[in-house]
Amino acid sequence: MAALRNLAASFCKPTSLLSRTASVLSVSARYNIVRCMSTGKYEYLLVEKKGAKENVGLITLNRPKALNALCDGLMVELADVLDDFDKDEGIGCLVLTGSTRAFAAGADIKEMQDRTFQDVAGKNFLSAWSRLAANKKPVIAAVNGHALGGGCEIAMMCDIIYAGEKAKFGQPEILLGTIPGAGGTQRLPRVVGKSLAMELVLTGTSISAADALNAGLVSKVYPVDTVVDEAIKTAEKISSNSKMIVAMCKEAVNRSYENTLQEGLLFEKKIFYGTFATNDRKEGMTAFTEKRKANFTDS
Repeated sequence: MAALRNLAASFCKPTSLLSRTASVLSVSARYNIVRCMSTGKYEYLLVEKKGAKENVGLITLNRPKALNALCDGLMVELADVLDDFDKDEGIGCLVLTGSTRAFAAGADIKEMQDRTFQDVAGKNFLSAWSRLAANKKPVIAAVNGHALGGGCEIAMMCDIIYAGEKAKFGQPEILLGTIPGAGGTQRLPRVVGKSLAMELVLTGTSISAADALNAGLVSKVYPVDTVVDEAIKTAEKISSNSKMIVAMCKEAVNRSYENTLQEGLLFEKKIFYGTFATNDRKEGMTAFTEKRKANFTDS
């Protein structure tokens, strides 16, 4: 986390002071970030454990006045929470959500508007965002309202997307004179196809939850007031399985998503063989033959 704390010290500043403090964070702001990390009290997130066995981590983006715009401080805090949940042996799956009005309306434009090429390239701007995509444990995005720009991108970094009926997805960066910078031009075509992805990124228009379902961007659509609960239910099901095997399965699917079919098949076979070195594979098959529920030990 040292690198992320350094990132916070470089970037996480009040938006209104950005133009005057482009490279220096105030002492009080630095103190607040470190204090939030050390106490578990976050400025931009609400963090809970959910489920009957409290084996689901629920992370709620919490910048309501900014429609959950993804400022640097929020993303650094998110990376810190993901680290904490990855270390928590009782947590098997995470749910990431926002408000009923907005999952996340994109990156914080006010925070970006005065940055220069030298600033963003030299400091590897948005590098902390990749932490979500690299998370070891599965993450379900429960999307209500707007998931635009960076909001759509972080939803696509998750492993499963559930959407509320009024959710909207889009990459409107073209309207701001830029392009998606956190995977929008790369992940979106792989999910919805080139034609629809081009339409979205070149026009800046958004699509409804129903259209996102038809395009394969989301796996299920639920009423607004139930989507988070449904995501938690699915997360509980995932958490009831062997965490070791879940991680292996997630890695295999991601390899297919990112490589050729033949490379993916070879990797899958190696991972499949690897499960035979685990106690949980033996327990799962033994439980099946004995017609009982498996007792996985994550070993």
